[in-house]
Amino acid sequence: MPAARVSQRISAIAESATLAVDAKAKALKAAGRPVIGFGAGEPDFPTPGYIVQAAIDAASQPKYHRYSPAGGLPELKQAIADKTLRDSGYKAEASQVLVTNGGKQAVYNTFATLVDPGDEVIVPTPFWTTYPEAIRLAGGVPVEVFAGPEQDYLVTVEQLEAALTERTKILLFVSPSNPTGSVYSPEQVREIGLWAASKGLWVVTDEIYEHLTYDGVPFTSIATAVPELGDKVVILNGVAKTYAMTGWRVGWMIGPADVIKAATNLQSHATSNVSNIPQVAALAAVSGPLTAVDEMKVAFDRRRKAIVAGLNAIDGVECPTPKGAFYVYADVRGLLGKEFETANGTARPQTSAELAALILDEVEVAVVPGEAFGPSGYLRLSYALGDDDLATGVARLQAFLGKAK
Repeated sequence: MPAARVSQRISAIAESATLAVDAKAKALKAAGRPVIGFGAGEPDFPTPGYIVQAAIDAASQPKYHRYSPAGGLPELKQAIADKTLRDSGYKAEASQVLVTNGGKQAVYNTFATLVDPGDEVIVPTPFWTTYPEAIRLAGGVPVEVFAGPEQDYLVTVEQLEAALTERTKILLFVSPSNPTGSVYSPEQVREIGLWAASKGLWVVTDEIYEHLTYDGVPFTSIATAVPELGDKVVILNGVAKTYAMTGWRVGWMIGPADVIKAATNLQSHATSNVSNIPQVAALAAVSGPLTAVDEMKVAFDRRRKAIVAGLNAIDGVECPTPKGAFYVYADVRGLLGKEFETANGTARPQTSAELAALILDEVEVAVVPGEAFGPSGYLRLSYALGDDDLATGVARLQAFLGKAK
């Protein structure tokens, strides 16, 4: 029997659903189709000028044309530690910081460093599509704990306790959440963190949406709120969302010095240093003011209210109001199995994946189905796009979905 051309480990990975939807939408746009893309979590604002200028200046300096330390520029690592203390109240040394090629590499490095084959990681669900794949690549087992819209997509300690086994090593904690936009209250964060500490678990917390909360809802870092976790916590973050720097590819992980040293060793073989020019841009970002994200939040908040109202006006759609990030997670179970008029007759989508494909084909609106993030029956829409596109896209959805029989 001939050997497989691609390893089982890599063959088992699913393509990033969010990037796949975004790529298809962009390809259709390039072909002249008037597609509205709600797929990618990418602010539509340009990177602030002072950050761009820092990169331009760095590009002309020969010292940045050379290799730099695999773990990151020392001045950037210190600035990240300072920014974390400023924004999260969590004190870390520069030696506890690893600068990565975007947040995704921070996720991969973390699980590759902490997880042995068979170790279980509790993953509150709906989850960002990359988490379970990174866990599986490390040989771990993602254990999904689903919280539906009736509990605002927030898991409880009771649910976590039910998922606990002797193989559980890590709790993944994300607030504000991608894909739901849900935010845990300070009390909920503390309760969950104390539970994890009492079980001796590691907590990996993704804080990349820390500055995107609404309605006066605070961001609470579990690392700060629960000092009882000790040195068994890893913080993931990056500049992508706060500073509209998705394409610059600078993220980081903060954790115990031994874990960071091990993850740095991994990165030294995988990619070596993050490109120096984006690192200098990130230094300008994390050392500078938060005015850019404050201005973006005004627009995001306006769009958040508009998209929630627009989706909830459709019979069969229930869309909770998110308190953070820039996503809505609409419950469309009421539309599945219904009949839709199409250009070629009628269709009865049975899953949210089929419904998302139908929406793209019939009204040229790109959304991401719930299968990318957990159970079927939901659609994720990012409202980090222009107001006009948002209004046009929602109107198309209302016109098409509103005719379901």
